[in-house]
Amino acid sequence: MLYTRCATLAASLLACLSALAASCASAQDTFPSKPIRIVVPYAAGGSTDQLARAIQQPMEKFLKQPVIVENKVGAGGAIGTESVVRSAPDGYTLVFGNSGPNAILPLLRKTPYDPVKDLRPISVVAVTPLILAVTANNPAKSLKDFLALAKKSGSSWNFGSVGNGSLSHLTGEYFNSMAGLDLLHIPFNGGAPLMIALASGQLQAAFITGLDGMAMAQAGKVRYLAVTSPARTKIFPKLPAIAEQVPGFHSVAWFGVLAPRGVPDAVAEKLHEAVVYAVGRPEVEKMFTARQVEAHSSSPQELAQMIRDDMKQWGAVAKHSNIHLD
Repeated sequence: MLYTRCATLAASLLACLSALAASCASAQDTFPSKPIRIVVPYAAGGSTDQLARAIQQPMEKFLKQPVIVENKVGAGGAIGTESVVRSAPDGYTLVFGNSGPNAILPLLRKTPYDPVKDLRPISVVAVTPLILAVTANNPAKSLKDFLALAKKSGSSWNFGSVGNGSLSHLTGEYFNSMAGLDLLHIPFNGGAPLMIALASGQLQAAFITGLDGMAMAQAGKVRYLAVTSPARTKIFPKLPAIAEQVPGFHSVAWFGVLAPRGVPDAVAEKLHEAVVYAVGRPEVEKMFTARQVEAHSSSPQELAQMIRDDMKQWGAVAKHSNIHLD
């Protein structure tokens, strides 16, 4: 009797495993069978939106289904991100995330989602350092000059950011702490007003993206001094890394695709393959380079680790500098 029961149990378990394998294979074979939405939690035309739309057509080619980019703005990216968290975990709704709503924002205020528990990383799409930029008439001609002058000037020198709690804000406070400076933070509502203020001389410095600063830098209205990546980059090979003068300093922005937690493994794998294919297209790399970001795909595990690392780094900075959003 015992042998019969064990045999029956083993047969049932084998049947369940076979059914699960068949289900996964079926999901891989049939997905996708309808259009896929990629939610960008920022306004159309911005840097995040431009990068998302760059991978749109290559993903369509790989998946053989329409890929629709949809903008859902508000609350620093939280509204669009939450809409994806609350969607069905079937792989048909994704978010084009970045270090803001997917790592930093939940550290500074309560968000209706947990970036680690509620989202499944698919792949990184691009990475970029921020750039320490100064107004064209700033007497600092190099990073070494800037550090020396800023230490003498104390809080009479300032730095601008694209807003309270942004990566550019946290990077500036991190720079203060690591370099022993006391630059005063001046927040702006986005990259455009920040660049206008920097170019006009209202600011001594700012941590900006290459995309935000490109026009002003090419016009000679602002000057780049250094990048925030741990080492020099192929996008800005002539710019020193801040870490060359401030050992250990690093701040890197990333962009990536994430799905709701609960998406089947086979579907997540198909999406990963599609994103990697898209990021690897020469036309996508060319477009990214022109916008001064580096095309970079990754494993889901690498993106998950980047999120955890960001939360650890920026959580400590926010606590040290008493940064929070009401």
